[in-house]
Amino acid sequence: MTTQEERPLLEHVEQPDGVPERLAAQIRFIVEIDKLKTVLRRSPLVADDRLENDAEHSWHLAMMVPILAEYADDPIDVGHTVELVLLHDLVEVYAGDTFLYDDEARQDQEAREQAAADRLFALLPDDQAVRFRALWDEFEARQTPEARFAKAMDRLQPLLLNFNNRGGTWRTPGVTEADVLRRKAVIGEASAELGAYARTLIHLGADRGWVPRAGAEPDAG
Repeated sequence: MTTQEERPLLEHVEQPDGVPERLAAQIRFIVEIDKLKTVLRRSPLVADDRLENDAEHSWHLAMMVPILAEYADDPIDVGHTVELVLLHDLVEVYAGDTFLYDDEARQDQEAREQAAADRLFALLPDDQAVRFRALWDEFEARQTPEARFAKAMDRLQPLLLNFNNRGGTWRTPGVTEADVLRRKAVIGEASAELGAYARTLIHLGADRGWVPRAGAEPDAG
């Protein structure tokens, strides 16, 4: 988990005289979320030999939504879903990224992220603070078709990176094919077709030794 709590940016935001309070607050928020570019995830890029950051992850999801929306089991509002995926990881500027297969870190993930949401969205003007927090809560609750599809994209994107990196984070010690299947099951809750596609990739990865089946170890290839 990477935390950015020790790197405040707000104190460095200079505003010219006479800037309206609303605009000043919005600019402070925009500068503060620049931290998202420094929060590293565990997924390796396909295009380069380095880890992905949160901002890159969110951008990738925002592209996936309009491309893959046709596979949603329930019709979705594409623009609304894009908003959800762009907002969903902003709290990690304070809470840090929590690795999907780190069960210990996941124990307090909800509390850390709720506290981060309280702090971060409060930087915005009141009306936007309420709206953005509601969008973040919607994503977390997964009760709407848009939120379910947004979450599906959130789980599908790193799967694509891992598969195209011959395993990627699937090779983390202790992670098995069954673990990956369980964590990725939410994809099928939004799209039966994408869920089936995800399972095919996971099984193929296990066949190739990129993620072990229970009781086995991944190969060195």
